[in-house]
Amino acid sequence: MGPEDINECFPIEQQQKYISRICEQITLTARQARCYLRLWAYLIVKQRKLGEHLKFPLTELPLPDGFVSCTLQEAATLFYCDQDQGSDRAAGMMLDKLRDRGLIQKKFDGNSLCIQILYQLKPPPSPQPVEVDAFHHSDAVFVAEVLSNLYSWLNSDTAAVKLKIVNVLRRWVKEYPKGMRVLRRCDNSKPVGFYLLYPTAEDCEKNFFLPPSKTLHLGSNAEIDPLQIAIPPDPDCCSVFVRSWKIDTPYQTTENVCRFLKDTQETLRQMQVDFPNLCDLYVMILHPVYSYESLAMALGFERIGSDSLSPSYWMYKPVNPFLDLDMEKVLSQLDF
Repeated sequence: MGPEDINECFPIEQQQKYISRICEQITLTARQARCYLRLWAYLIVKQRKLGEHLKFPLTELPLPDGFVSCTLQEAATLFYCDQDQGSDRAAGMMLDKLRDRGLIQKKFDGNSLCIQILYQLKPPPSPQPVEVDAFHHSDAVFVAEVLSNLYSWLNSDTAAVKLKIVNVLRRWVKEYPKGMRVLRRCDNSKPVGFYLLYPTAEDCEKNFFLPPSKTLHLGSNAEIDPLQIAIPPDPDCCSVFVRSWKIDTPYQTTENVCRFLKDTQETLRQMQVDFPNLCDLYVMILHPVYSYESLAMALGFERIGSDSLSPSYWMYKPVNPFLDLDMEKVLSQLDF
């Protein structure tokens, strides 16, 4: 296996789980975490390919034994294999950042660069019992923490992103609270999941046929939202945008995902009372690494547009077929 095959032996879904997990333990951007975890997985494979048999795809990341050789060219391929750019120099700068954070050691053995992984991941916390509940004004700060990693690849100013999410959520809940729901811990009432079904005004429906980057709001610096919410009763509102749907990593179990999806169906049915002509359901996949791409596909959403400026794209499914889905059957195809 070469570095260009990293997404095959360490699938994107597994990468995302580990990205969320490591970012909860130490302060890293999602990009730094992704590069670090790919490097970690690659060094495991490279060290053991002539010895111990490895089972693919990798689901665990034990520490490699000592230093393992890795050239800058290999690192660049690892870090940027799914991007259009990324030089050996950029990879070297990323390795320096990881070294400065105390996550790796580097040395030269005379001919090549050797790297040792230093950080030992802590086991994930045991998830507490949860329930689905309405979004409250006071939930905004906790929800911003859950959502901020989704936008870190778009905007490196994490503090600004979180503040914007807090302010926007508190504005939206005043406009249409019915479409905002949380997965809430029973012991301390803290939200660990969130979704937002956004009834979209008819005049803004053209945005679903434009590149997604023109519609991004929460993770962008734009002050004006390109989408406007429809206010009930509005017989001209036909579209719902799943503007957010996220469960924090420790709580991404089949049971919790199923519960949250069933609640999503029930919320949509209630929205049909307010907007009797609802028929279109849109999802934006922000980035294959950071979004529920495999879940959306299992639910029957189909890709309808892409963006030459970003990895984002639109997916679509009619409302009524979504409401008819047997969620237990759908989720039996997936592994959380």
